[in-house]
Amino acid sequence: MRKIILVITVIVALFFLYGKDASPVPQKTEKQAVKITNEESVVIDIVEKATPSVVTVGIEQRILEFDPFDPFGSLRRPKDQGSRDQDIGSGFVVESDGLIVTNKHVVSSSGKYKVITSDGEKYDVVKIYRDPANDIAIIKINPPAGGSGLKPVEMGDSANLKVGQLVVAMGTPLGEFRGSATKGIISGLGRGVEAGSPLEGFVERLDNVIQTDAAINPGNSGGPLINSSAQVIGVNTAIASGAENIGFAIPINVVKDALLEFNKTGGFSRPYLGVSYRMVTKQLAIINEIPQGAFVVEVIEQSASDKAGVKTEDIITKIDGEKIADDNGGLAKIISSKKVGQQVKLIVWRNEKEIELTATLGETPAE
Repeated sequence: MRKIILVITVIVALFFLYGKDASPVPQKTEKQAVKITNEESVVIDIVEKATPSVVTVGIEQRILEFDPFDPFGSLRRPKDQGSRDQDIGSGFVVESDGLIVTNKHVVSSSGKYKVITSDGEKYDVVKIYRDPANDIAIIKINPPAGGSGLKPVEMGDSANLKVGQLVVAMGTPLGEFRGSATKGIISGLGRGVEAGSPLEGFVERLDNVIQTDAAINPGNSGGPLINSSAQVIGVNTAIASGAENIGFAIPINVVKDALLEFNKTGGFSRPYLGVSYRMVTKQLAIINEIPQGAFVVEVIEQSASDKAGVKTEDIITKIDGEKIADDNGGLAKIISSKKVGQQVKLIVWRNEKEIELTATLGETPAE
């Protein structure tokens, strides 16, 4: 028994002597490198190249304060607490002398607009040029003499896009998160949709636009949609009402044409037929046994359509022999290919028969 106790005592002593304070021999570990996939590398490269060209558009807002404890506060003049800037949209630099492209609806109201660059510099907008035919505006800022560091984007070609292409949308979503980027693909081309953004207060008809699943939120409007070569191929303009992951962008070739005209004339001149309309899709045409085309909701007084004899509830089915349909860009695209003062032949469906009218296109009224 005493021998057993002695053995146990020796074992316990050895444990406390060698085992208690012993610690595992540290294993050499190599520093783990962060693995970046090819796709991630492309997206990172896109964002790094494009960020210096992407801007935030803001507006100066007055701050008025009512006394909540004054029962007649609503009838008295509120205290003017000064002003603050509110981010409302996005844009991108197209010329280093201060020309920036954004959406027309971003700068549609009267007010004092600002541009905030990616490095936090703030500039007053000194001039706004609104395209009457597209949701595009060119805004002008005056960078300081000697160079502002404004970096123009590289514009791509939207004529040869493919569904499935990788794209990145950049801007200031929700008017809060400057310099944000979202990744997706081109989901569709040549779309004609009723699209809008309830928070930005607009809903409109968009023809021949790019559809993408890259997240576009209120505040992204006017920002660039960029391809894998870091070229801008569209202008983020809207989200589909009541839908998720369905956003739309105006093709960059529309912007390039607008800039070309702007640089030549200092403004915008667009052919104008003078009708408000809704497209009759193929499905609606079959259901209602009517032809596809542009259903005339309103004829603008003294416009080309009014003088030609177009009436409300007419369906314009052809212009100069070209069919009007969703899949070819609709009425807006055909008219935009014409010139101010050009005569066009309209085929109109009225009272279940076709008639031919001649219209001389006018110029879109100034905004």
